[in-house]
Amino acid sequence: MTDSSKQAQQKLKQAVDYIRTKTDLKPVAGIILGSGLGSFADTLQNKIKIPTSEIPHYPRSTVEGHKGYLVFGTHADIPILAVQGRTHYYEGYAMKDVTFVVRIMQMLGIRHMMVTNAAGGINPYFVPGDLMLITDQVNFMFDNPLIGPLDYGEPRFPDMSD
Repeated sequence: MTDSSKQAQQKLKQAVDYIRTKTDLKPVAGIILGSGLGSFADTLQNKIKIPTSEIPHYPRSTVEGHKGYLVFGTHADIPILAVQGRTHYYEGYAMKDVTFVVRIMQMLGIRHMMVTNAAGGINPYFVPGDLMLITDQVNFMFDNPLIGPLDYGEPRFPDMSD
């Protein structure tokens, strides 16, 4: 493991250790809430809201409407983590920073994740909060969050077909 990989792993551990001081809930699923769906987190039962600004090394979202909370709670008796406000590559963050919350989820033991976004925004019949299913995408960013040494225990090319 390179020094920068060790440093990244240490930052991640510090963030997770802090989160664990705020809640003992062990979520089995995570949902990253995009534009128009942030209020879903407010419907969770027994919720604990952790401001991302308090989490060590957590990047700050600068997008309007992205509140900046990790919300732990239950939905239909299922323990989940809902992310209100995420960071984006276009905000100037490196991919390792954009994916920081996903790595946090992994370290918390979350094995099921859903990501929502405003991809349907170009359809004039959709309004924020409408759902559509994206079955594939083309990476025109010419960057990849999997670049670099394998220091998080992931396979080089994870199966994306599930």
